[in-house]
Amino acid sequence: MTNHDKHPLDERTIQIIKAMVPVLEEHGETITTLFYKRLFENYPELKNLFNQTHQRAGDQPRALANMVYAAARHIENLGSVLPQVRTVAEKHRSLNVQPEHYPIVGEYLLKAMKEVLGDQATDEVLEAWGEAYGVIAGVFIDVEKNLYEEAEDQDGGWADWRFMQVVDKVKESDEMTSFYLKPVDQQPLPRYKAGQYITVKAQIEGESYDHLRQYSLSDAPGHDYFRITVKREAGSEHVPAGIVSTWLHDHVHVGDRLPVSAPAGDFQLDDRKRPLVLISGGAGLTPLMSMQKEAAVRQPERDVYVVHAARHGNVHAFKEDMMQKKACFVYEQPTEEDIRSGAFHERGFVDLDVLQRTVPKDADFYFCGPKGFMTAVYRSLVEWGVEADALHYEFFGPQEALVLRES
Repeated sequence: MTNHDKHPLDERTIQIIKAMVPVLEEHGETITTLFYKRLFENYPELKNLFNQTHQRAGDQPRALANMVYAAARHIENLGSVLPQVRTVAEKHRSLNVQPEHYPIVGEYLLKAMKEVLGDQATDEVLEAWGEAYGVIAGVFIDVEKNLYEEAEDQDGGWADWRFMQVVDKVKESDEMTSFYLKPVDQQPLPRYKAGQYITVKAQIEGESYDHLRQYSLSDAPGHDYFRITVKREAGSEHVPAGIVSTWLHDHVHVGDRLPVSAPAGDFQLDDRKRPLVLISGGAGLTPLMSMQKEAAVRQPERDVYVVHAARHGNVHAFKEDMMQKKACFVYEQPTEEDIRSGAFHERGFVDLDVLQRTVPKDADFYFCGPKGFMTAVYRSLVEWGVEADALHYEFFGPQEALVLRES
């Protein structure tokens, strides 16, 4: 039983919250941006938990605004957003978010709401939102408590951070490098689910705060090591280079030690018998590579199709592994060598036409990649008429499933 079952909101509170839905739609991102600003001013140590790159880009405030908006829309039936709660709670567990963080977040969320909305945020409205936040926080705390217990109680599991030693470092493409990690304590590792990720705590010299980054496990479960495959985020005129990815590529070497969390995430390979279609863009191939390898071991009779999008062959990691399946490589800007050697199957982007010509419709679809790629693939599959329960996806970064579904 969750907290919202124990302490249901009264009808008056529900009506006040639902009346605020249009206001949140208009001002939600302004509220959450101010919330993070005020929160970090007063609790700078919480920067250890939040990806500051996502803060600067506006992704984190946008994701929180969407979550608050969804909770307001479904306030009388929070069970309908529990799948999204589970996904976010998995991330919170991997970041070591604790129950005592929730009252602080609630306090500053209400303060930001009052500061942005002014007279619209009456005492009655703020009181109603305070009650609603308590219920929503209770749901997260309950779910996360179970996740911490599951992480610690499994064979080889642990609850917070565990030091891993880099035992190998392998360049997979011009942009991507794999890091093989083994426990410093030499104790067994848990058997994670294909598609899950770990959080790496980067303690970088000269940085005021820790940087936490989540990286998908890119090999099959069951080994005595974890493998993560990291894309160097080079940055551009408008986007700064990735602090952690460049640090890993340039400064972390065999023999170094990294604190990591236990595997987390609900983007996992199913056990169904239908064909499996894995669609990736760029670094989105990492969880799907784990799924491909796991399916080969656990479901050898299952038909597996791989569709991968890359700019060109020099940035295409794990190409030989992918070629072991029914593969379609889509290059946006193939090099002369790619063209000469026939290294790709399609030129351009993954769209409905490419999918209809290369994969079966009656299948389970797993896809992962950059935001624009994800949206295009999702809309293509919906347009094709693929059933909702056959669509499985994960964004890298703040949770955005609601944006994808409602856009």
